[in-house]
Amino acid sequence: MGDKKRFTSSRKLDHLRICAEEAVESGDAGFGDVRFVHDALPECDMGTIDLSTRFLNHRVASPLFISGMTGGHPGTKEVNARLARMAERFGIGMGVGSQRAALENPALVDTFSVVRDEAPHAFLVANLGAVQLRDHGNEWAEQAVEQIGANAIAIHLNFLQEAIQPEGDHNATGCLAAIESLCAESKVPVIVKETGCGISERTARQCWGIGAGAIDIGGWGGTSWAAVESVRADKSRNAADKHLKSLGEVFSGWGIPTVVSLAEVLTTGGPVIASGGIRSGMDIAKCLAIGADLCGMALPLLRPALESDDALARQIEVIHHELAVAMFLSGSGKIADLRKARLYITGRTRQQIGKDNPVRINR
Repeated sequence: MGDKKRFTSSRKLDHLRICAEEAVESGDAGFGDVRFVHDALPECDMGTIDLSTRFLNHRVASPLFISGMTGGHPGTKEVNARLARMAERFGIGMGVGSQRAALENPALVDTFSVVRDEAPHAFLVANLGAVQLRDHGNEWAEQAVEQIGANAIAIHLNFLQEAIQPEGDHNATGCLAAIESLCAESKVPVIVKETGCGISERTARQCWGIGAGAIDIGGWGGTSWAAVESVRADKSRNAADKHLKSLGEVFSGWGIPTVVSLAEVLTTGGPVIASGGIRSGMDIAKCLAIGADLCGMALPLLRPALESDDALARQIEVIHHELAVAMFLSGSGKIADLRKARLYITGRTRQQIGKDNPVRINR
């Protein structure tokens, strides 16, 4: 295996370990500024609340989406297998981490293909970076879809992370055109996905304009890839990388908070996956009430996924229970009802959104 291919694979394991073991969350996603209006007479039965919904013409049993986390190193295969087993068991969607390593080295394909083996009926989303799409063309995207029998493909935007990585790709030119080409030719929907800095109204309009099937906002307030790369730089044996530690710390505050990004993107169209700092079923309920279609979680599921199937199942059950209680107390018997629930949006989040934003503030 070439040095570059070996490095891509080892970096995937570095990222998994750092996210599981280090403090890599940064910022405020804005959920503390969002409150439901309590329905004292909810007129629904909590025991029959229906969490199911549709996304890109697929029925899922719940709006919880397992965001792409890993793959691309032999040590990540069992984590992906465990996540996939839970996606199948609970009838929820799942994404995989960037498939670049397996596209560079076919010996690593099974660290991704295992998800379809374990989840034959789940809604699965492939994953490729915008830079890799630009550099290698639609063929790489097609291979990524084939590797896991994907129902959609996410093209991720991670330019903050790239700017801080010593080996990062610092040229973002041509990526919009590459995504447009893929949208025109792909046999499955293309999801444009941020990875922690959020998507603005302007960028969302660009994405819809080139034919995106959905947007995953990946807002600021959860796992910070600037923080992850700062930790990597601090642990590096290469003295030249040490200055990147402070660079990561400086830019850990960069991005659009999740709730603000969600509000901006929803003024432009849909469907939309809310992600970035979602840590509970209550957070999911708030995103759905604002207008999201699915809600992606990664870090809250990673640690139990490293432990056991039972631990991961318990975590998902807790999240679903929290979501069901929030629905019950807002008088929402099904997801469509939750989208009509009243919210108060206050504080800095309201200031950033603006009182005249049509998304849910004065519904």
